[in-house]
Amino acid sequence: MKQTVGSILCVGGLIGVLFFGYQYLEDSESFSILGADIAVSTGDYVPILISIIVLVVGLVIYRSK
Repeated sequence: MKQTVGSILCVGGLIGVLFFGYQYLEDSESFSILGADIAVSTGDYVPILISIIVLVVGLVIYRSK
């Protein structure tokens, strides 16, 4: 039972990291000042952190005996 819950959390956390990470990268804006390109991210990193925490908790539950 623990392995099932752990694997579900791992998969959900991984999907969240990939999805929200892609959104974070897409929300960045770039502009040029004096010939240098500057990139500014306007994305929110909190969902990525939550997804990483879910992934780690899932791994801990999966690996626990």
